[in-house]
Amino acid sequence: MEICHGVKNALGILRVAVKLGCPRIIAVCVDYLEAVPWEEAEEEEILNTIPSMGSKVEPVLARLQPVNPTAVMKIFLAALQFATSSPPSPLNDLKNTAQEQLEYMLTEDDDAPLLSADEEIKLEVMRCVKKLLDRFNSIVESLLCDLQESISDSGKMQSLHSCLTDLLWACQILGKLEIIRDFVCSWTELSMKLVTIVQQKDGENQILKTKLKVLEVTAKVLEAIGYGIVVLPTVKRLHMVKLWLPFVRTMKPLVDSVSEETEEDLTLKFDSEIWQSLESAFVAIILTLSSVDQTDILTEWLENQQIRYPDLTEAFEVWCYRSKVAKRRLATLGEEHNTAKAV
Repeated sequence: MEICHGVKNALGILRVAVKLGCPRIIAVCVDYLEAVPWEEAEEEEILNTIPSMGSKVEPVLARLQPVNPTAVMKIFLAALQFATSSPPSPLNDLKNTAQEQLEYMLTEDDDAPLLSADEEIKLEVMRCVKKLLDRFNSIVESLLCDLQESISDSGKMQSLHSCLTDLLWACQILGKLEIIRDFVCSWTELSMKLVTIVQQKDGENQILKTKLKVLEVTAKVLEAIGYGIVVLPTVKRLHMVKLWLPFVRTMKPLVDSVSEETEEDLTLKFDSEIWQSLESAFVAIILTLSSVDQTDILTEWLENQQIRYPDLTEAFEVWCYRSKVAKRRLATLGEEHNTAKAV
């Protein structure tokens, strides 16, 4: 092994040894390369070099071989359990890594996902996310009780923020697996309680960060509703608009002002794409409601001082067009209906 002195040098010696047919030197180089760590560039060079050298050097590639589906499933489920758990804070970085890698496993990029989203995976993900939602609901109920008794518990608010972070990640996974419906329904049911809690908490940076995290999750939920990914009854769609529209409207100037005052605090920066996503989702949902409900919402918007955001201009334009042509459209439908009855 003394002849190798590094991966690059060992590869050079190995090339010569293979060309000259020196089995002992080949064995030494193979044993060395199989045992030592590789840098990323070295790994690429190994991949470009070793496969053409035959079976005698195959042990070098053992760490790069595809894993069988059973083993992949085993590590996925173990990582999923940890990613949706509530470990002590020193393990949060490990938990974040588990979440990132689970998302990566399911992502289709230049390569196919590491595992196919079969029913077993979907059921296990749904089960783990339900446990996460149950934990979140317990925190929300506990904070509501504290609110009624005028108790302030920063530890519970931190737990709420942590759980919201996990739920935002869960939205990504559920979306990839196309199983977000139960999550959307649960968030819809929890929304009133959640707004009640976060609206009562003002001033502190941590509370503002928690409110922003609430908005991020809500944006995912409203997108799913607005674009028909999850179909909800009219009453629930109306509820979500009437509840979250005022909240989002008051949050935008607040976040903008805080961001201007504390430019160094990057944790309070909020992705402009999320504001746009919320606005687009509101417009999409509003346009699915009855003309009467649209009228109420748009009237309130036009009379509100915070008319600039969310900008419901598109919904207003569509409402104007639909309202203007409604009688002509429905008259035509009525004539067709009467003709059909006469026949």
